[in-house]
Amino acid sequence: MNMAPHTPFPISSQVAFHRTELALILSLYGRMVAAGEWRDYGISCLKDHAVFSVFRRTAEHPLYRIEKHPKLRLKQGQYSVIGLGGQTLKRGHDLKSVLRVLERKLIRAVND
Repeated sequence: MNMAPHTPFPISSQVAFHRTELALILSLYGRMVAAGEWRDYGISCLKDHAVFSVFRRTAEHPLYRIEKHPKLRLKQGQYSVIGLGGQTLKRGHDLKSVLRVLERKLIRAVND
């Protein structure tokens, strides 16, 4: 009789950011906080995508959303940065290159 092996932990049906992805995002977040641009963040792990939301103040809408959609990894890329109005600022396969759209804003904030 063939039986499937028992796993002690249930398989998660949620999408989440991996530790290396979070390291890149939190590195940028820390620099933006130091520049006085960002103040708070939130992470949502949903069934089909994960979202890292960035806020200037806690009680308002997110300035930016960094999203991970694994189903799009073979098409236009699983990572995207969404602006306040819902517009896609950058989308791609490499998180580091997608985050560069926000790094440009850091350069402007430091130069001001």
